Amino acid sequence: MNTTLVVLAAGMGSRFGGLKQVEPLGKHGEIIADFSVYDAMLAGFNKVVYIIKAEMEEIFAEKVASRISGAGIKVEFAFQDINDLPGGLVTPQSREKPWGTSHALWAARHIINEPFMVINADDFYGRSVYKAIHDFLVDDANGDFDYSMGGYLLENTVSTYGSVSRGVCAVKDGFLQDIEEVTAIEKRYDGIGYAKDGRFKYLPGSTVVSMNTFGFKPSIFGEIEKGFTNFLAENLQNPKAEYYLPLIIGELLAAGKATMKVLPALDTWYGFTYKEDTEIVKKAVWGLIERGEYPEKLF
Repeated sequence: MNTTLVVLAAGMGSRFGGLKQVEPLGKHGEIIADFSVYDAMLAGFNKVVYIIKAEMEEIFAEKVASRISGAGIKVEFAFQDINDLPGGLVTPQSREKPWGTSHALWAARHIINEPFMVINADDFYGRSVYKAIHDFLVDDANGDFDYSMGGYLLENTVSTYGSVSRGVCAVKDGFLQDIEEVTAIEKRYDGIGYAKDGRFKYLPGSTVVSMNTFGFKPSIFGEIEKGFTNFLAENLQNPKAEYYLPLIIGELLAAGKATMKVLPALDTWYGFTYKEDTEIVKKAVWGLIERGEYPEKLF
């Protein structure tokens, strides 16, 4: 069965201060998504789709696609465009930022007809989550609306250098019950949490969070279109409104339309949120190379 890895790489990287998606990380200039593709190939994925902005195509073709083109995996691009809206809706001229991760994924609707996994371009997830989600995707016992996700512990996914956004999960019997996108989560000396209603709300470090590692079937595209249309009916004129993947997932779960199996993510997560994170991630990945878990040159 064909399976695809979808890499969300259209973000602007405002907190990072540049295109973190192509920040050199490996010993031969590999970027963090190269390690993701390598792990995905080992798990059985045979196509990768990078979702980017149109103006990023040249740099991605040069720095990303050219490096893995001979690795035996098909490479395609999809373009997130703020003017690509359902139902003939028109983006307000005042809108500058993209419409969020659900909209980004929807950009690939014309080139994906097979089960697929979604990841962020700027996260290092570890190998086990690719194998777990791939095996779920190719299991004939799972239907068109049986989805999956990697479940990480909050304490392993925060940055030392500033706040982050996470999908905070409610899990029962191994299945996701609800997911809430929580922004501005930060680590303090006495715990992890976020400001809400004028107070700081603490979260246990063992809280299961989503890091945008999802296993979907193509059925999700039609659901995103319907959900995004409803979202725009209320938020079209809001210049900051974004339709996150946790929003559509939460809606489908609440309606009983889909299930989402939470697959424990066994490896350590590393990510670029701030420029200062770079050396931490690089040191961790180089350590994995030196221990033989990755070749010095991936492709």
